Amino acid sequence: MSSSTKDRILDAAECLFAQHGFEGTSLRAVTSEADVNLASVNYHFGNKIGLFQAIFERRVGHINDARLEQLDRLQSRGLPPSLEELLEAFVGPALRLTSREGEGFESFMRLVGRMSTVSGQHAEVIRDVFRDVQERFFPAFMQALPHLSAPEVFWRLHFLIGSMCSYLADPCRLELISQGHCRSDDPEESLRQLVAFAAGALRGPSALPHPTTPASKESHP
Repeated sequence: MSSSTKDRILDAAECLFAQHGFEGTSLRAVTSEADVNLASVNYHFGNKIGLFQAIFERRVGHINDARLEQLDRLQSRGLPPSLEELLEAFVGPALRLTSREGEGFESFMRLVGRMSTVSGQHAEVIRDVFRDVQERFFPAFMQALPHLSAPEVFWRLHFLIGSMCSYLADPCRLELISQGHCRSDDPEESLRQLVAFAAGALRGPSALPHPTTPASKESHP
């Protein structure tokens, strides 16, 4: 089987999963869209969940590699990276590399949006794809944000990822709501703005409730 056959299957499945969801897309629909037979899907991907995983690995594998390479360089200096440096290492590859992917990435981002509430095998696949990045970046963010508990860091990183995915899924929305004052075709400006926004949000004070001082007996005769 040629690599072009594999790519056609991935392109077709990515588009159909984005439109109809994982459960709503049959392998028959994928093979019809890609103009291949079922044996070629089984040969390259094994089954439907293997095809789903391959879609994510194709799109984010090189992004994750770039993230980890940048983190390695930062940590090799012997000093803890700053929060802004960590954010640029985490967000930068996604904004820079996806800006070169063209229209194909639009279907993938729609798929990411649809998969944001999935569970079971689908969630396990997504966790596996991002596992190395999470295991490396989360301790670094914890070190850069000593005033926050681990759950609070998870909450804030979750909102950061949501902001990044929202921008990547529909960058033209920025130009629409700003009435043309902001442009979405400059990944470096997008990166500067997102890092500044995220750094401010992450550095915010803890949202945990402060313990109250018990009222004295004298105040309650």
